[in-house]
Amino acid sequence: MSGQPAVSSSFHITSNTALSDALEGWKLYLRDKGRSEHTVKAFAGDLQLFINQIPDGRTVSSVTTKEINDFLHWLQHDRGIPCSPKSLSRRITSIKSFFRWLNRGGVVMADPAERVLQQSAISRFPEVLTPEETALAVDAAAKWHTSGKPDARPLALLTLLLYSGIKKGECLALKINHVDLEAPDGPQIFVRYANPGNRYKERKISVPSEWAQTYREYLEQYKPTEEIFPWSPRRLEYILEDIGKAVGLSKHISFDMCRWTCALNDWQSGIEKEKVRQKLGISKIQWREISYKLSRLAGESNAAEKSE
Repeated sequence: MSGQPAVSSSFHITSNTALSDALEGWKLYLRDKGRSEHTVKAFAGDLQLFINQIPDGRTVSSVTTKEINDFLHWLQHDRGIPCSPKSLSRRITSIKSFFRWLNRGGVVMADPAERVLQQSAISRFPEVLTPEETALAVDAAAKWHTSGKPDARPLALLTLLLYSGIKKGECLALKINHVDLEAPDGPQIFVRYANPGNRYKERKISVPSEWAQTYREYLEQYKPTEEIFPWSPRRLEYILEDIGKAVGLSKHISFDMCRWTCALNDWQSGIEKEKVRQKLGISKIQWREISYKLSRLAGESNAAEKSE
């Protein structure tokens, strides 16, 4: 949130404004900047948790660095509810962003969160399907496709995820007109975002011709009219889990597992690393952590260098 006019003009905030009122102004600002509603709720929830831990009626200019550090200590040691490294990192980011916004808008002269140390966290190590497990899962989905009562949905869903590496939300947002089976360079899908702030994630991904054939049969069976997979996220998750159960896998096949499996397969196949990043639709900052994990998953001894 750098380099911007800070405090929203629709909310008059001064150094004597209560924290809870300033929070409402910050939420408006985040929405004005095109942040997703999920992001706004997460950041606002983090700030509300902080506000709840200090005396009522506190103003934005009265908060101290010590109070912020005390709050972070409480989160980790005294709250009684586990706080994962990832959640802690996000909450620190939320608090820092809020007070930076106030400071750059001239509301507070000194930023109490500036000296709070950011604790970045590498999230849990991902689980992937081995080539043997992938083959078993695809075979199981294919059996549903060719059974007495054919069902192309499991195979269409699973192989799309394994070939494209798209996220759950991107899969749910795929529409009929986002697939081009007649493209000159072969079948393609287009990942689109409604929020302008996420336009950098939009991309074109090539998919194999065998998926295109399965997709055609899926369309004939289910006849979706807009979204390609017009079911709830949980319903699609059950389909993936059922595939794993059908072949006795101890792993629970998920959207995330398919995404990481796709990324690892591309990483190991010799595709340029920058193209792998672009296919996943992630920023160069995110790529540092993800490329490190892919190096580790690939068994490369120089994983730290690969993440640079």
